[in-house]
Amino acid sequence: MALPFDADRLDAAIMALVIHFVPDPARCVGEMARVVRPGGTVATYVWDQPGGGSPPAPISAALRAMGITPLEPPSGSATGLAALRTLWTDAGLEAIETHTITVQRTFENFADFWQATTGTGVIKPMVAVMDAASLAQLQANVRTRLPAGAHGRITYESRANAVKGRRPRKC
Repeated sequence: MALPFDADRLDAAIMALVIHFVPDPARCVGEMARVVRPGGTVATYVWDQPGGGSPPAPISAALRAMGITPLEPPSGSATGLAALRTLWTDAGLEAIETHTITVQRTFENFADFWQATTGTGVIKPMVAVMDAASLAQLQANVRTRLPAGAHGRITYESRANAVKGRRPRKC
């Protein structure tokens, strides 16, 4: 929100998997644009929160099915392609490009998926306080959303949105 660099200083300002955690994404992008030199690049990539592409999306969906509102990052709506493009445009950047990145991860079994997905992030504190019966219900609900393949392995796909733009050159 307040980068410790002079204006026109850097060739690029890039953030990874962060914009949804900042309270004012427009200010953040504007600050990134401020510190890059004319012709410099401003870019980010972030999990597609509105499109359900984040790694914990199946758990969030299962929580909603149980009537529990999952915790969300403060600026999750800023992670869609259209929202990212608007942020970059409003910051005065040009030559804006967006792209969706799809990744697959294979887990050995449900326990492996569960540990990796609930061990960090906004889901961790929610499952940490659940009673045993609710936790078992949640896990059963998630299992139906991620059926295991051969040998119990689970392959899950996530999507991230990326955007980059260039600070206009001075005339």
